[in-house]
Amino acid sequence: QVQLVESGGGSVQPGGSLRLSCVVSGNIFSSSTLAWYRQGPEKQRELVAGITSDNRITYRDSIKGRFTISRDNAKNMVFLQMNNLKPEDTAVYYCGMGQYWGQGTQVTVSS
Repeated sequence: QVQLVESGGGSVQPGGSLRLSCVVSGNIFSSSTLAWYRQGPEKQRELVAGITSDNRITYRDSIKGRFTISRDNAKNMVFLQMNNLKPEDTAVYYCGMGQYWGQGTQVTVSS
């Protein structure tokens, strides 16, 4: 059974940083594309960043230069380093792998 568990969310001031982690159970991690999504208040879920099995990476325009996605296949983990956070980054962040999703972790950016 595939499970995804996120961690690392929290509350920070504008300009702060957080590092989200997602650990994935199951044996299909290394061959799968992983992605981070987010859903802000009264907004639809949106793709933040994705990384393929061969480390091709995509980012949404609004976070380019501030967020970095990476993966560790030995540990079945994917990460999202978030720097220079802005209030508009406030959302629940989800880790996704195909049809599978984590439960989400809250990120709040506020002064």
